[in-house]
Amino acid sequence: MHELAPYAVTTANSRGRRHNDEPPSHRSEFQRDRDRIVHSTAFRRLEYKTQVFVNHEGDLFRTRLTHTLEVAQIARGIARALGLNEDLVEAISLAHDLGHTPFGHAGQDALNECMQGHGGFEHNLQSLRIVDLLEERYAAFDGLNLTFETREGIVKHCSLENARQLGELGERFMNRTQPTLEAQICNFADEIAYNNHDVDDGLRSGLISLEQLQDVNLFARYVSEVRTAYPGLGGRRLVHETIRRMINILVCDLVETTASNIDRHKPKDLAEARLGEPLVGFSEELRDAQREMKRFLHKNLYQHFQVLRMTSKAQRIVSELFSAFLSDPRLLPPQYQVDSDQSRRVADYIAGMTDRYAMKEHRRLFAVGEI
Repeated sequence: MHELAPYAVTTANSRGRRHNDEPPSHRSEFQRDRDRIVHSTAFRRLEYKTQVFVNHEGDLFRTRLTHTLEVAQIARGIARALGLNEDLVEAISLAHDLGHTPFGHAGQDALNECMQGHGGFEHNLQSLRIVDLLEERYAAFDGLNLTFETREGIVKHCSLENARQLGELGERFMNRTQPTLEAQICNFADEIAYNNHDVDDGLRSGLISLEQLQDVNLFARYVSEVRTAYPGLGGRRLVHETIRRMINILVCDLVETTASNIDRHKPKDLAEARLGEPLVGFSEELRDAQREMKRFLHKNLYQHFQVLRMTSKAQRIVSELFSAFLSDPRLLPPQYQVDSDQSRRVADYIAGMTDRYAMKEHRRLFAVGEI
C-alpha cells in the first residue's frame, strides 16, 4: 500500500469489529472486509439485480454488480491520488448496494411503501442489516463482522430516528460530523459511475439520443472534442471516447478540489477530518455540470415511458409479493417465518431476490398452472 496521509483510516486508528476476531495474516483488516464482502451471497446476487434496465431486457446493460465494480475502480483511483486507504474505499464500494431490492429504485420505493407503519425500508440500512445480521457464513457470529469504518461507510443516508437506533454508527448523523474521507470518496465515485454509465446504457437502448445530449453542457463539450480529434468517428467508439473523457474530468476535478479543501483546512488526523464541512467534493463548475446531467437523465431516461412501464410492473410485483407473504407467512420459506416482526422478515426475503427470482415467485403465487 502507498504511504497514507495522517488523516486516512488505518488499522491503528480503526474502531475495530463488533466481535473479537483473530488478526488476519498477510492482509490488512480492510482487505479482509473486502474479501468477506466479495464471498458473500448478497454480493453474488447483484449480478441479477437491476441498475436501470431490468436484467432480462438485455445482456449488455449494467447490473448492480457491474455498477458496483465500476464504483470500486473509480474510488480506488481517487483514494490513491489523495493518500487515503484504498482497501477501505474498495470494501465500502463493494458493499454499498448489497441491500438493493430487485428492480432498482422502483423496487425500493414499492417495498418502502409496503413497510410504512413497520419502520420503512431503505437500501443503505438494508445493506448494513445484511453485513451485520443476515449473512450466514461464520460459526462465531451473524453477518460478516466488518470493521466499524466499512459499516459506517455503507450507511450513506439515515434519518435521525433511525440514527438513534444505530448506536455509535448513528453518532455522526446526530452530531452533524462527517464520515471518513474514504466514505465520502465512495459517495462521489457512485455518482460519477451511475451518471456516466446511465448515459451509456441510455444511448445503447435507444431511449436517449446523441442529439438530445447536445443540450447537456458536459456531454456537448467532450463529444465536440472527440469529433475534432477523430473526424468521422461514430457509433460506439464516439460514445465511449466521450464518456471516458467525462469520467476523467470529473475524477481529476474531484481530486484537485478535495486536495485544495484539505490544504485549506489542514486536518492533523482522522478526528479533525471528520469535523466541519465535508472535504471531498467537486468544484462549483463541475458540481453544476453533474446536476445538469442528473436533471437530463431524470427527465429523458428514468421518466421515459418504456422505463416507466417496467417500473409500474416491478412495483406491482413487489407490492403483491409483500401483501401475499404478510397475510399468509406459511407461503414463505421456513427460515423467514417468525413469531415477531414478520413484516421485516418479509422485507428481507423480497429485498434479497434477484429480478428474475422475484418474477418467478410472483408467477408461482399468482399464475394458474405455476408451482
